[in-house]
Amino acid sequence: MTYVIAEPRVDVRNKACVEECPVDCIYEGQHSPCIHLDCGAGEPVCPAEAIFYEEDVPPEWQVYSRANAGFFDALGSSGGAARLGPAERDHPLIAALLPRLGKG
Repeated sequence: MTYVIAEPRVDVRNKACVEECPVDCIYEGQHSPCIHLDCGAGEPVCPAEAIFYEEDVPPEWQVYSRANAGFFDALGSSGGAARLGPAERDHPLIAALLPRLGKG
């Protein structure tokens, strides 16, 4: 199991969860970050209260479990979020949600 970053974090620019992560596993997409490892260190400081243990993701945000996992399918093993830097893309599920959310 892993942690998932859900809809409330889309386009929130506060990086408290990224800065709190001790293992550099929160990767920044263009509009939403994704967690690569089973690490919940950023959960208590998430500015949008959007980090959930996979089994606890609210039903309306289950799509984010696929989006978080799928983000890394194309990325592969980068060796750490800081080394990679912000990605110039989002998972297609996130990108498709942006107009509905009035973002992007």
